[in-house]
Order: sequence, then C-alpha cells, then structure tokens
Amino acid sequence: MNKVGFFRSIQLKFIIIYILLLILAVQVIGSFFTNRLEDDLTTTFKQSINERVEMLSYNLEQAFIRERSEEDPSLEQEIQTIIEDVNTDNLATTIHVYDNQRRILGTNRIDGRSEVGRKTTDIDVKNTLLFDKSQQKPYFDRETDSRVYVHVEPLVGDDGNTVGAIQFKASMEEVYDQIEGINNIFLQGSILAISISAILGILVARTITKPIQEMREQALIMSNGDFTQQLEIYGRDEIGQLAEAFNDLNSRLKHSYATIEEERRKLSSVLSYMSDGVIATDDSGAVTLMNDAAARMIGLNPDDVIGEDLIDVLKLEEKVVDISKLPDSGSIIIDFSDEETPFIIRANFSTVVDEEEETTGFITVISDVTEQEKIDQERRDFVSNVSHELRTPLTTMKSYLEALSDGAWENKEIAPRFLEVTQKETDRMIRMVNDLLQLSKMDSDELPMHKERTEFMGYVHQVLDRYEMNLPETITLERNIPKGKSFVWMDRDKITQVFDNVITNAFKYSPEGGKVRVNLDVRRHIVIVSILDEGVGIPYDKLDKIFDRFYRADRARTRKLGGTGLGLAITKELVEAHHGKIWAQSKEGRGTTILFTLPLMGSKRGKGK
Repeated sequence: MNKVGFFRSIQLKFIIIYILLLILAVQVIGSFFTNRLEDDLTTTFKQSINERVEMLSYNLEQAFIRERSEEDPSLEQEIQTIIEDVNTDNLATTIHVYDNQRRILGTNRIDGRSEVGRKTTDIDVKNTLLFDKSQQKPYFDRETDSRVYVHVEPLVGDDGNTVGAIQFKASMEEVYDQIEGINNIFLQGSILAISISAILGILVARTITKPIQEMREQALIMSNGDFTQQLEIYGRDEIGQLAEAFNDLNSRLKHSYATIEEERRKLSSVLSYMSDGVIATDDSGAVTLMNDAAARMIGLNPDDVIGEDLIDVLKLEEKVVDISKLPDSGSIIIDFSDEETPFIIRANFSTVVDEEEETTGFITVISDVTEQEKIDQERRDFVSNVSHELRTPLTTMKSYLEALSDGAWENKEIAPRFLEVTQKETDRMIRMVNDLLQLSKMDSDELPMHKERTEFMGYVHQVLDRYEMNLPETITLERNIPKGKSFVWMDRDKITQVFDNVITNAFKYSPEGGKVRVNLDVRRHIVIVSILDEGVGIPYDKLDKIFDRFYRADRARTRKLGGTGLGLAITKELVEAHHGKIWAQSKEGRGTTILFTLPLMGSKRGKGK
C-alpha cells in the first residue's frame, strides 16, 4: 500500500478545517467589532458636532436678538467674531451662518469671505429655513472626494420665528481613517493568531492523526501476517479506546491465524502424504489446487495446471461437457492406459457450497484403481473360467446320464464306457474343487504348514524314486543331483505336491520317447530346482501367464489329459509360501523348463504353522 502524502492526509484536512473555523470566527468577530466600532465612532463624532452646533446656535441667536447702537459692531461682524472663536480642530470643517433670506452672514473659511452677502442655493439650508427643522445627514462630497457630515440648525428669535440658520459641515475622513487603522491592527492580529493557531493545529492534528497513522502501519504489518506488535495507547479517549480495541483485535487475529495456519499445515500435510489425489477448482471449473499425488497420477506439474479447466486436465471431453454436472455423476472411471502400461483411475466429485447454498467450487478425489480393476477383472475371469471348467464335465455327465436313462444302461458294451467317462469327469471335478479349496485357503492364509529341517538331496531322490517305479515306458527320467548334503526348512508334503504338479505336467506334455530331466544347483543361500521336458514348448509372450489360474497354453490337450488348469497356480503359491520363486523358460518346439528356488538353512525361512 502506497504511503499517503501530506496534501492527501487527514492531518491536512484537520488543519484546514481548524483554520477555516478560526477564520470564520475571526470574520464574525471582526465584522461585529468593525460595525460596532464604526457606529460608536460616528455616533461620538456626530454628538460632538451637534454639541458645537447647539452652542453656536445659542450664541448666534443672542446676536440676532440683541439691540445694537451705532457704536456696537454690526450683526455680520459679531457673527464673524463668534464663528472665528470656534475651534474646529479640523481644517476641513466649514461653518456658514445664514439669515432668513438665505444670505450668507458669516463663514469660518478665509477663502469664502467673498461669498458673504450672497444667497445660497443649498437645499438643506432652504428646507431648514422653510420648515424650521434641523437637517442632519452624512454624504459623499465629490468635490473633495471625502465623506462629510452636515448639520443645519435653524436660529430662532424671541418671537419664535426663524431668523436664520447655521450650517456645520465637517469631514468624517479622520473617523474612517481611525476605523481603517484599527481594522489593519485587527487584521494583523488575526493573521498572527491564525499563524499561531495553524502551528497549534498541526500539533493538535498530529496528536489525533499519529495514533491513526500507527494503526494504519499496524494494519499493514498485520496484513503481512505479523501479529507480534502492539499499539501504544496514549489516553483513555475514543482514539485510545480504538487503539485498545485494535490491540485486542490483533491478539484475536493472532490466535485465529495460528489456528488457521495449524489447520492449513495439517491439511497440507494430509494432502501431501495421502495416496489419493485431490484437485480443487472454483465454480467455473478452473483448477486452483492440486496435490502431489494427483500430479503424479496424471503426469502433470501442479503449477502448470493452475487455471486450467478440470475437464481438460482429466480428459473428460467425451464424457462430461458441463462441470456443474460432474458431482451428480458420483464417480467416473478414467482410462489413462497407454500401449505399454495399463493405468486406470477413479474420480469422485463433490460440490463446495457457502452459507447461502451457492456453489463456490468443486473437489475431485482421484485414486489409482488399476490393481483393483485388474483384480476385479481376474475375479470375473476366474468365475468365468470356473463356470466354463465345471460346465464341460457337467454337460458331458448329463448327456451320458440321459443316455443311460433312455435305456443305454441295458447295453452291456456301452453302459460301462458311459459310467467310466462319468466317473472320470466326476473325479476331475472333485480334483478341481479340491484345488480351488486349497487356493482359497492359501489366499486367506489358512493352509497349515508343517515345516521341518529336511536334507534336500536325499528328499529329491526319494521323490524321483517314487516316479521311476510308475514311469511310463515311453518317457525317460534323468536326474542330475550333486553329491553332498543341503538342508531346507520346508513342509515335505507341500514341496512334494510342487514336484508332483511340475513333473506330472512334464510327463503329460512330453512326446513318446521323450526325456524329463531334473537338475539341482546349490548356490550360496538357495537351491535351484529345474525340471525340463521335451514337449511342444510355450510361446514367449505366454510364459508369464502359465502360473495364472485356469490358464492353459493348449486348452484342448490339457482338458483331454484331465488337467484342471490350477496345478501351476497352486505350485506358485506353495513355493512363495516357502519364500522361494518360480518361473518358466521355453522355446516353441524345443520343450519347457520350470525352475523354482528354495532358501537353504541359515538364510530367510518361514516359520511353521
């Protein structure tokens, strides 16, 4: 936030308002004072003139009514003497005395002696003599360019008749000069007072704005997440109470921010370490947040997708058009698989609403369901295979039993063959059910294991001896077992079942005159068993699948030989239960080799159950 300049600050506004109020007060006081001063001075001036006129009128009236002898001065001389004795203290003051015919009998002006004896045309004098009424008024004299006060007073004789008039004309410029001087003094005082008041206003405004400025700076600090500082409280007035409330707000915000920050860290930690991916968007569907798990799943940088549309990020153009309809769909399976790697994710959508139930955004949780989908597919395939494997013998048995029911049981040649096939198919289903039960127990970890210390070389010789006693004439069994003793911690019955499954398959798939070889290779910590046949072999792309349940490289031949398709799957489970590994090597037309390992005593081994 930019710093507020002085000319835009509240401090200047306080100063301007303070000075304007002061100027207004000075103007009101000055106007009132000037008007009263002017009234008082002009009133005093007029009273002074009127008193002089009154005194002159009395003396002049006595001069008019006095009886004169030849030795006495004339009326004009006496009037002139009376006028000249008056001290006007103002050179601009003019005194004229008129008789009742408006002739000038005397004047105090030396340059106006020539006017004595002349009649005047002054309207004020005329009205005074005519109406026997004094005239008093100020006016502006254009000849002298000054303000003048005129007082015309009638002179009354003994009989009450007007015998003349006196005109007293005095300049008022001295009065107004005095008023102007006083106004100048008042103006200078006002300017001085305003200047001092402006300085005081700055100080006063600073005392008001300083706490506000500190609050502003504190607010800026708080906006950056720093709640450690406190405002200084200068008093208990409203600003002090505001500062105290601000400090209380700071403390509450500090606590709230700490709580929010803790929750944010918890949420960030949860989002960072959770296995599911989380994508947050605004109400328009633009991505605002993506955790690392989601980024790894969809193979994008979280920073690069901010602001991108969720539909584009999850490649939902063909499934969803409107982002607002996503939550209604619950969840969507999205296939991100390529030619080499299968990858399927499940996206679950939810809506974020505010207090007014308005949508403010969307939360999408994505999870990797590739393995789950694979397991589901394997389960479906397993059910399908079990159904198929059971349906074939059941269909055969049903057809033979129906034939027997229709009378074939009476045919001594056909009936035994039909019963023999039915019994074989029944035995095959029993073996299949037993194998399924055994696999089920292995899957649920309920198959008992009775492990014991076993000398492995002698044990293998015993197993192979048993096979040589019932060896088909067309098959040759060759053993390549090193001398010496090696001990293995194992369940003899379960490993015997492993050998049975593998060697039996080798016998089944070996051609007439073929050879089955059993080799043992003792390494440092393991013994490697390899069983080779000279059968038709298995294609390279199917080697990893032969240990899957119900998988057959040659379905028709395997079913003809009575196989259930579960032997190698059981073999793999048993070998891995002994902490070993099993795999196959084969070339089409050149036979197949099944290899498995078992740990020797002293290396990692399982515990008996």
